[in-house]
Amino acid sequence: MQQMFDIDEIKQRFPCLCNKRNSNSHKGTFGTVGIVGGSVGMTGAVVLASIAALKTGCGKVFAGFSQNDIPLPYLPEQPEIMLNTADDLIKRKDITAWVVGCGLGQNFNAIKLLDKILLSNKFSPILLDADALNLLAQLSSENIETLPEKTIRILTPHPLEAARLLNCSVDNIQKNRSQSALKIAQRYKSWVVLKGENSVIAHFDGTVIINDSGNPTLATAGSGDVLSGIIGSLLAQNIITKQAIAGGVWLHGKAGEILAHKGLSIGATASEIIDIVRDIRHQLTM
Repeated sequence: MQQMFDIDEIKQRFPCLCNKRNSNSHKGTFGTVGIVGGSVGMTGAVVLASIAALKTGCGKVFAGFSQNDIPLPYLPEQPEIMLNTADDLIKRKDITAWVVGCGLGQNFNAIKLLDKILLSNKFSPILLDADALNLLAQLSSENIETLPEKTIRILTPHPLEAARLLNCSVDNIQKNRSQSALKIAQRYKSWVVLKGENSVIAHFDGTVIINDSGNPTLATAGSGDVLSGIIGSLLAQNIITKQAIAGGVWLHGKAGEILAHKGLSIGATASEIIDIVRDIRHQLTM
């Protein structure tokens, strides 16, 4: 793969992405990601997030499908991913980072799953995407106040989801993206990645970071699921939260630039983003 970034500059910006692995490392060293979603007809979202998490470097991935009445999908192309129902997965105590919402749906079972994860987990970071954000937007102000404060939450809305979280129009979100991301972060006591051109990363303490990688190549189905898996994987690897989020967004965007450079600016698929991200991480640790 042709290098399209200054390694020294990136090592200064995201040092935690560049650490070489110790010779005595094992899969437990790099954490376990639990990914919850994949209702009937939406299994691909969890599959994409799971593969992205695995290839971004975490030790293990459990995919929990929000399906109880039909046989679980089988992933012959990625047998390393461990499959379970979402109900059983959320009972595990060894998950070091959660990704919730990819293809989750918005039915009663999805609401119960989200409630259990948000209210019972106080230690492992939780990334909420897609339907989890739509469900979160339906919480009353009183219910928002009951969310555990010790939990590290990361919300990754696109502009429409952001508008739902703030109960405003998409136009209002886009007119001042930085302020919008900060308002969401403060309302939900979280980190926020407001996706789109120059994605905005904000924290409720007032931190705002503007990402400088990416292009329209990333505007394809499943791209957001891949981003969720990337960030979840970095969090599981015990990378500093700010570095994991900003570094994950940068990796995702840079992969889009490299795909475009290879002549795939139109028609690239989310799956193609994943291997590029793995290549970049490898280059950063050479």
